[in-house]
Amino acid sequence: MAKNKSKNSRQDVIVKTSVIGILANCFLAAFKAITALASNSISVLLDAVNNLSDALSSVITIVGTKLAGKPADKKHPFGYGRIEYLSAMIISVIILYAGITSIVESIKKIITPSNPNYSNISLIIITIAILVKILLGLYVKHTGKKVNSDSLSASGQDALMDSIISAGTLVTALIFKFTGLSLESYLGLIISCFIIKSGIEMLRKTLSEILGERVESSLAKEIKKTVSSIPGIQGAYDLVLNNYGPDKFLASIHIEVPDVWTADKIDEVTRTIQTLVYKEHNVYITAVGIYSVNTKNDEARLVKEKIQRIVMSHEHVLQMHGFYFDKNAKLISLDVVIDFASKDRKAVYCSIYDNLQKEFPDYSINMQMDDDISD
Repeated sequence: MAKNKSKNSRQDVIVKTSVIGILANCFLAAFKAITALASNSISVLLDAVNNLSDALSSVITIVGTKLAGKPADKKHPFGYGRIEYLSAMIISVIILYAGITSIVESIKKIITPSNPNYSNISLIIITIAILVKILLGLYVKHTGKKVNSDSLSASGQDALMDSIISAGTLVTALIFKFTGLSLESYLGLIISCFIIKSGIEMLRKTLSEILGERVESSLAKEIKKTVSSIPGIQGAYDLVLNNYGPDKFLASIHIEVPDVWTADKIDEVTRTIQTLVYKEHNVYITAVGIYSVNTKNDEARLVKEKIQRIVMSHEHVLQMHGFYFDKNAKLISLDVVIDFASKDRKAVYCSIYDNLQKEFPDYSINMQMDDDISD
């Protein structure tokens, strides 16, 4: 119940902020369009069009948030949270389009120039627009970070970029008014490049999230710390976090436990892990794997120490875990985490394997190479 309430609250904040953005941008677009027609200014007209694109971005944010809030169903059992990333991507494309359009129009004006005619009222309107866009941009971006909404953050960043455009327009208007020198087409060209750069950066970030980014280091470490704090658990490894939208993670993890634990004890601890991790970190643990730790003889401990020295002596090896020693079956099992920084991870794996096989020729070595997917 509390989870649903929190989810609805987040959605309400995003929709409310987006509606404010729509109203503000429509208001600014109308006044700028009138000013542009009265002053024959291409830069002010492009600024007005840009405000309309911002209003459209806010509409897309609302639609994306509403769709992302749909409950899970048979077709999409993990919900629709990732739609927010798609809406952020669409906004990035709109920003790119606005930048390209601005470049085209600016070049046209450079080729066939026409002098604007700024009045004092026009300059006042542009000044007010700058202040409004700065306040709107800061508010939307701050809210986006607060509720972890990429769409809002992108819209806020776009609004701040627009304030720079408006400021540039004001500067060129003042220069023309006092010197008669018209620079607005050239300024429009420069600003358009910044808009395109901003759009590309936003698009790259969103695509990276859709592809699947490495989970935030602090979150991974805190989850492992929480799991390892449960009595009896000797280590937490192989944490995999799958993102299904902002603030929605499904995870799996492996734990090391004594080999004398019974099935009912493992079941009890698994349920404790799921409850505690969700309560502390708002992450669903969907699966808990088990590594059994030898506790019945000292020979296993000595073999583990020897193997650990061999494994960790290799460059780019970050960790060894999941060790198990079965003398009767002549079997040694372990997992090795090899850094992505290694130029040839397979070669490192083969080197470790060969060294272990040479040291323990009578044993079968079951060694898994784990990916460095979380800190």
